Amino acid sequence: MNKRIVAIMVLAGAMTHGACAYAQDDTAIVSSPDAPTPTLESWFDQAQIDGTVRAYDFDRLYGAPKVSNQSAFSVAGILNVKSSPFLNGFEVGTSFFTATSLGLNDSNGAPSFSHLDATLMGPNNSLTALGQAYVQYDKPWLLVRLGDQEISTPWVGESDSRALPATYQAAFIEVSPTKAFQVFGLREFSWKSRTSNTYFRDNLYYPSTFDGDSAFGGSAALSSSAPKSQGTLAFGSSYAADGVKADAWYYDFYDFTNMFYGDASYTLDTGTALNPFIGGQFLRDWDGDSLLNADRFGTAIDGVKGNGVNATAFGLQVGLNYVLNSPGLGAGNIALSYNDVPEHRGSIGDGAIVSPYTVGYATDPLYTTALIRGLVELGPGDAKRIALTQHLFGDRIAAVVAFSRFDTKLNGGSNDTYLDLTYFPSGKFKGLSIRDRMEVSNASFEFNNGATGNKGDSFVYNRIMLQYDF
Repeated sequence: MNKRIVAIMVLAGAMTHGACAYAQDDTAIVSSPDAPTPTLESWFDQAQIDGTVRAYDFDRLYGAPKVSNQSAFSVAGILNVKSSPFLNGFEVGTSFFTATSLGLNDSNGAPSFSHLDATLMGPNNSLTALGQAYVQYDKPWLLVRLGDQEISTPWVGESDSRALPATYQAAFIEVSPTKAFQVFGLREFSWKSRTSNTYFRDNLYYPSTFDGDSAFGGSAALSSSAPKSQGTLAFGSSYAADGVKADAWYYDFYDFTNMFYGDASYTLDTGTALNPFIGGQFLRDWDGDSLLNADRFGTAIDGVKGNGVNATAFGLQVGLNYVLNSPGLGAGNIALSYNDVPEHRGSIGDGAIVSPYTVGYATDPLYTTALIRGLVELGPGDAKRIALTQHLFGDRIAAVVAFSRFDTKLNGGSNDTYLDLTYFPSGKFKGLSIRDRMEVSNASFEFNNGATGNKGDSFVYNRIMLQYDF
């Protein structure tokens, strides 16, 4: 039997034994004449501790004799520790990240690693990092966080689909004037990618070994002589009430692009088991003096060298949320989505969206982005997607089936069929999830960074993912 599969079977059982966690009352310590003096020990006694253990097995199967299949296995752990509040609202938090291949990966053949899916945890046998180390002031109407942290915004986020998430050295603020409305501010200085062991001043457009980094899975559209990244400044707002959800964000990815992004949706509550919804999104990307310019440090995006960022994207989505009362069938939804990215000849990528922290990761918020890629990776063109999500057997199983069609100016057409099945055991196995994600792509362009001999052939990406949350 395959050693990686044996390791997954052993770990599935081990994940549900020996793990302990607690999250005691985190009410702020208030001093009074009769109250005992708070101590360091009492702070830790009331700390919040949680985490995740993962066992991931990834396989990239290329349907062409000239391209080697790739695989990777990883066991990863994330431990989060947050102190109880002190000084009427302050908290300190840390997260420790670690991952190991247990010696089961084929890391020969650097720098291409022809048999290794280096996007899972990089090319090394182990990966250890201090993922978060922050201090925050947390009140119902105000959150201020400084330090190494996870961030969740539409175009700067965790991209958490590998062994470890991405994290950022940043200052973040959230103001909540009302329960329905929030305003955000972000200043990001550097980041730790999903496959890096510390923080670097780069992003996914830099070469994967830039400045000693090990950031795999990006675009690598810059030359190695490019200056270090200056980070990101962003402001945003969100609203959610009465069936309406809306977001608006402005990003200044210093020396790369300026971006405005907005999305809004409305779900009609009919008072029945059928509730239709509609959504729209818009993006504008611009910068005349980007580092990606061909006359600066840019190489090529989608095979095109250009000057100046000039990208626009539109999106529309309609669908239906429903609840089935049949035995074994529960809630679900079906959604039809469309995105369009117009061509702008002569600009970078002839109008490609510039997204420093999602390109190559396929974790952007466009409606049609598939498991493997989306219009950020493929360039100007349009995409359609139909997706069905269904919960089964009392929410013990979640199933997703989707089909995407991409028609692009520079990369031709492709079809992507997606299957996603997750099982959530109950009882003593509560907290464990077993998931299999698979996408099959048939395309007119070449896979594997332009390797020849596989145009028009199928590419299969299968991800077996075991996770235990404690």
